[in-house]
Amino acid sequence: MGDLIEETNRVTVEEVRKLALPLGTRVVAGDGMLNRPVSWTTIIYPEENTSSKALQRGEMILFAPQENNGTPLTTDLDVVRWASDTQASAVVLSDPASPTAIAEANAYGVPVMTLPSGSRIRLVEKAIVSLLVDRKGQIERRGTQIYRQLTQISSRNEGMPELIGAMARLTNKAVIIQDKRLQVVYTAVQPQFVAFWDEIETFMRKLDNLPVDLQDRHRVSEIDNPVLMQALPTPGVARLVAPVITKDVGRGYLSIIGWDSDLDDIDLLVAEHGAAACALEMAKAKAISDTEKRLRGTFLDRLLNGDVSPQEAVRQGERFEHDMSQAHMAIVLTWQGEKAPSLRRLETIVNSVTQTQRASALVWQRERENEVLVFQTADPKDSVGTAMKLAKSIGSEIARQFPNARVAIGIGQPARDVTVWRTSYRDAVQALDLAVRLQTDTPLYIGDLGVYQLILSLSDREKLATFCDRTLGSLLEYDMRQHADLIKTLEAFFACHGNLSQTAEMLIVHRNTLLYRMNRINEIAQIDLNRPETRLALHLALTIRRLLSLN
Repeated sequence: MGDLIEETNRVTVEEVRKLALPLGTRVVAGDGMLNRPVSWTTIIYPEENTSSKALQRGEMILFAPQENNGTPLTTDLDVVRWASDTQASAVVLSDPASPTAIAEANAYGVPVMTLPSGSRIRLVEKAIVSLLVDRKGQIERRGTQIYRQLTQISSRNEGMPELIGAMARLTNKAVIIQDKRLQVVYTAVQPQFVAFWDEIETFMRKLDNLPVDLQDRHRVSEIDNPVLMQALPTPGVARLVAPVITKDVGRGYLSIIGWDSDLDDIDLLVAEHGAAACALEMAKAKAISDTEKRLRGTFLDRLLNGDVSPQEAVRQGERFEHDMSQAHMAIVLTWQGEKAPSLRRLETIVNSVTQTQRASALVWQRERENEVLVFQTADPKDSVGTAMKLAKSIGSEIARQFPNARVAIGIGQPARDVTVWRTSYRDAVQALDLAVRLQTDTPLYIGDLGVYQLILSLSDREKLATFCDRTLGSLLEYDMRQHADLIKTLEAFFACHGNLSQTAEMLIVHRNTLLYRMNRINEIAQIDLNRPETRLALHLALTIRRLLSLN
């Protein structure tokens, strides 16, 4: 019967390890010999003498535990030697292997494995026989065992690292878990893949490289096959990838990576059940995160209402690892238009950008106010520039993800301590309101808006346009006719507060070229830029032109 099984099923030692031996079984010798076929299995007790047992070639020897304090007739060393003499496929020990047995096994090329403490040798024998005679049924039973073990890891709060580590031990392959944005959450890398792991991760971080069926997170629950196989750029390497689904939406991706010829049934089981276990872990982590977010939001709302002392603010800041004693700047964001994405989606994008840029910031959604509020730690050297950079990055990411949606962004003045956060917030809301009125998605800083607010108070747009045309018309006409940059030169001149050296540097032109342009401006517009009233009129006209173009 053993020969028949060997010919038809060709079950290997590695497959027995994965599909029949207790989870947690360790290979202690002969790791490179696990591809040997297994014909049958037999149990040897320490009280027995191996000379009295007949063994077929390819059998797997199960060595039972020592049950009393007497002197055994057979030791693990004897079993290893017997296995070598009879060409057994492998030895499985109930007790820890002795150093001499391990050395002998490595010398003669005998695979040796040790069972987890408490394993029952008769049940191990039964599982191996079940695999040899009913592979499909044993695989189904193994799937149930794997799912139970992985979910128990989550229920014991051992965390995602232990979950991924368990999958790596079960499969003897690399395992990686990614979130919905394909950012790597945790990995377990096998030594054979270290040399080209960066190449593998780079490939896996790109959405276009996901199998097409998995790219839409809101439809992954509908696909027929929960686990897909995909070749990776490294020759001979592939992955089994499964979506991590909670509430019918993809929250991440689990991949098991190995040589394409080595990926097998057990890897498929681990990918499928591992994704389900990761879904439990992610759902639990999200519930904790949402609770912390609500508590933080409640605290920050109290702070804006003036109900929090600086001392309490610093203490609370330590709880969510943020230094509240530093100066901060408020950035307020809201969607424009009726058909806009959700406020939660806006918060997610803001969080994603702040994390990517490693910005020190507090982010929370204020549903009643229909806004997302950010308090960013101010850069002592360039607080406004840093806040503007973050705001523009958020705007760019929104434009990338939602090309048809528009967002308004307002930025307040720096607040030196928490007692004036309310002031920075009010400033940011004023800037936000102006951005909404102008229908612009350009971030507006409150310190730049005095002239805009004055102009907006003037209701006669026709007169504003006439003033703008009378002051700048000849320069605009010249620029269009000659493809020149006189208006651009004037804007740079005022941005640099009239400093010619800085203006030339900003425009990346020689100082003499700038002087020539300034003279041409005087000639074409028939003005004298040295007169303060002329400069004021030009600067005001440029501001009106920008305002009219935005609105």
